[in-house]
Amino acid sequence: MTTVLIVDDSPTETHRLTQMLEKGGYTVITAENGEAGIVEAKQHNPDVILMDIVMPGLNGFQATRQLSKASQTSDIPIIIVTTKDQETDRVWGLRQGAKAYLTKPVEEKQLLTTITSVLG
Repeated sequence: MTTVLIVDDSPTETHRLTQMLEKGGYTVITAENGEAGIVEAKQHNPDVILMDIVMPGLNGFQATRQLSKASQTSDIPIIIVTTKDQETDRVWGLRQGAKAYLTKPVEEKQLLTTITSVLG
């Protein structure tokens, strides 16, 4: 079964994404900030990571950069899922190593399609 790590500081958003993913047949693990997301990624080696940007401490851009540069986690595709909808944010997120960039609120079909495409 495919495992998805959700890194988001919003319990509401985490719950919403978890429901969509579990309905789609995915196993879900969660982390509430960038630091915890890096620890979870190294511990569980998920198939894909959904990364929020605006979080306390290590933000999603920083966590994405660290995960995509670390040999242990560099092969895990990261999808940024954020409220930041500016083109500059999208470009910056992809430059940090993300494979896709979605803006909240994310539709279930769009989320599942994007996960399928990055897992290719």
